[in-house]
Amino acid sequence: MAASYTFDVFSSLDGYGAASGDWTGYWGKQGPELLAHRLAQYEEDQRMVFGATTYREFTDMLAASTEDSDVRDPWVTRMRNLPATIVSTTLEEPLDWPNAAVANGDAVDVVARLKEESDVPLRSHGSLSMNRALMAAGLVDRVQVTVFPVITGRTGLAPIFQGAADFDLQLIETRTLDGNIQELIYRPSLHP
Repeated sequence: MAASYTFDVFSSLDGYGAASGDWTGYWGKQGPELLAHRLAQYEEDQRMVFGATTYREFTDMLAASTEDSDVRDPWVTRMRNLPATIVSTTLEEPLDWPNAAVANGDAVDVVARLKEESDVPLRSHGSLSMNRALMAAGLVDRVQVTVFPVITGRTGLAPIFQGAADFDLQLIETRTLDGNIQELIYRPSLHP
């Protein structure tokens, strides 16, 4: 049986994965419920899958952060210590990430193989272009979007689904965290 694959992403209401200006991580809206829920999700055995760009962004953010910054929230530390596959044609080992290995090649081929070989679920946080390609190839089983209560129309960066194929989404789970953050989990299928 193939391992499940979850594309996990944070979003503003208008579909951006980040923002410039004076916005902080989580757009400054994180609360104790969100942080506890994220940690519980990352306590489960799983393998992380990142593209090279997201891997570089995470390592740069962690290197520039302090112990007290939200970049080092407990769930992020747990995520960093899970086994990880970094899909890249440019990176070489050793990586500045414990338990990580580079898988050279096309992400669709790499993830198809991982889904067949892995004994644990696969999860990717971020890696937008890679995950759009994996969705188009039918390799994403769950899209987990955590929507923060902000609109970043002028300052939004990284439009999550820009250039993606069309998909029908079946809502399979939803929850509200800290009274105003929505977590929506969908099963995607290509729209005919």
